[in-house]
Amino acid sequence: TNGSILSIGRQNSIRTYSKSSVLREMSSCSMQTPMMHKPIPVEQNYNTEQYDRITENEFKKVANDPLSTFSIDVDTASYANVRRFLKQGSFPPKDSVRIEEMINYFDYKYAKCADDKPFSVQFEAADCPWNKQNKLVMIGLKGQEIDVDKRPASNLVFLLDVSGSMGSPNKLPLLKKSLKLMLKNLGENDKISIVVYAGASGLVLPATCADKKETILKSLDRLNAGGSTNGGSGIKLAYKTAIANFIEGGINRVILATDGDFNVGVTNNGDLTRLIERSAKSGVFLSVLGFGMGNYKDSTLEKLADKGNGNYAYIDTISEAKKVLVNEMGATLITIAKDVKIQVEFNPSLIEGYRLIGYVNRKMKNEDFNNDKKDAGEIGAGHTVTAFYEVVLKGTSLPSNVDELKYQQKAKTEVKQAYSDELMTVKLRYKEPEGTKSKLLTYPLKNEFKNFNNTSSEFKFATAVVEFGMKLHGSQFSGNTTYSSILDLGSLGLENDKFGYRKEFIELVKIAKRLSSIED
Repeated sequence: TNGSILSIGRQNSIRTYSKSSVLREMSSCSMQTPMMHKPIPVEQNYNTEQYDRITENEFKKVANDPLSTFSIDVDTASYANVRRFLKQGSFPPKDSVRIEEMINYFDYKYAKCADDKPFSVQFEAADCPWNKQNKLVMIGLKGQEIDVDKRPASNLVFLLDVSGSMGSPNKLPLLKKSLKLMLKNLGENDKISIVVYAGASGLVLPATCADKKETILKSLDRLNAGGSTNGGSGIKLAYKTAIANFIEGGINRVILATDGDFNVGVTNNGDLTRLIERSAKSGVFLSVLGFGMGNYKDSTLEKLADKGNGNYAYIDTISEAKKVLVNEMGATLITIAKDVKIQVEFNPSLIEGYRLIGYVNRKMKNEDFNNDKKDAGEIGAGHTVTAFYEVVLKGTSLPSNVDELKYQQKAKTEVKQAYSDELMTVKLRYKEPEGTKSKLLTYPLKNEFKNFNNTSSEFKFATAVVEFGMKLHGSQFSGNTTYSSILDLGSLGLENDKFGYRKEFIELVKIAKRLSSIED
């Protein structure tokens, strides 16, 4: 009745199978020659997609919590996944909406970094458009740009899921087309290996020079979907292959492409992430490409990318594949800084409270900022990373469900005169790609707010994306935001739109507006 089957096997072990895994196992068992990997026509008319719950950040009182610490994030999967739902005529699950990934889907025209720094840092602050009594502060980072033609030699291992769940057109067939696009931009300084996994894993293509395109294409074309999914076995073999062909000073990366539906071998998130975490210590970075729908396991793939010193994208169309693997290939492959953390200290004499917008899964303990053993996010070449704080100025009431404390002393708000005009101080820590000791950068932000109409077009567009994310998630803090106001605001930031991504954003907001009117 609940769509699952309990199987009690040897040694009294109990295992739970979903309908999809049962169908796949039955289909694979019925094949006369399992190694032929014939496509398995599994019809899915039910949804087993998985997303971790997102509980948005609330306002914090500066007197009690003057520090805010989080890991940067350059993943973009949430935005592409949200787009998939909207284009299919439905709102996305609220827990699929990660606002930081929606913001960071887009490139922003931030200042180039200095020669001795891996990234530049800039700020902009203005009135908050959805709550006029509050202010909005934007922190923007831009990674050092590296000419793709001058990038280091690369050792890439494609780790491909060829299990039965990957048989539909938007999975393995789209995956193969995507990798062929990327292959066109690789050459004699690049090595390609292909590892596949289904019920078992195997090395389909040993390390091969990327200019031998015919050999690589034949290996890809031979792949078909069939069998169950033993992802853990494939991960181990992929990292073993990458380490065996390791290039000192080069790009060493495993590119995992899957729907995340692991059901054989190492299957639970805890064991999978620990496996990836151990493998990441080898110096091999990870990129995760998610495919498909219906049984898509977003929560698993996000964790794997997080623990594997990597990035996470969702490929729903060949256009998205071109964005991730061609237009942004440098950012996808070349890591310029790792374990990048941000810590913001707010001035209690000027700010009553604040909330970090998004980055719910990236928050860190304040003491972890100076701990080089704590893992954080990576920035790729040319990547832009954007974060927003909504702040409440001194003298304005702060939303709170907690009574004032009776026995605690009032927090001191006196600040040295030298710092009295500083709104906050932003500190960043990062390691070089092969480094073990972090470096510290510190930037004070002056108490200067613009009228929102006088902000940059980049600020306006990024704010529109924030509002869209809050609206889709059903945020309690979205204030007077409407789809019409998002359209008006987003239309002011269409200047920097080389590939038409921002124009597409406007179309998605229009779809959401129509769906909203239908529901009403």
